[in-house]
Amino acid sequence: QVQLVESGGAFTVQAGESLRLSCVASGSVSSITFIGWYRQPPGKRHEVVASIHGNDGNEVIDYADSVKGRFAISRDNTNNTVYLQMNNLKPDDTARYYCKANWKSGTSTLSSWGQGTQVTVSS
Repeated sequence: QVQLVESGGAFTVQAGESLRLSCVASGSVSSITFIGWYRQPPGKRHEVVASIHGNDGNEVIDYADSVKGRFAISRDNTNNTVYLQMNNLKPDDTARYYCKANWKSGTSTLSSWGQGTQVTVSS
């Protein structure tokens, strides 16, 4: 089992400001093969924002086109935390943000989600 706990709460920022989200993983963290940040804007579907595929130095990082150059995902393996640094925030970034991890359990791949963090960007 992998559990994810986000920094949580809700944040309201002005356009152009920055914010960093964090997500702490616990449990079978060595089995994680993918960890990423998703968001769900009001009335819309989930979309992946940033992700890290792989582990132990063989990682591939991807970003949604809408956040490239503004957002950065990083991972600190010493404290099992993944971060999403969001710079130059825009009103379109308003959404509930979730961290997600895929992890191996035997021959299966399972997923865990954080509880979500509301981010509101005002113009």
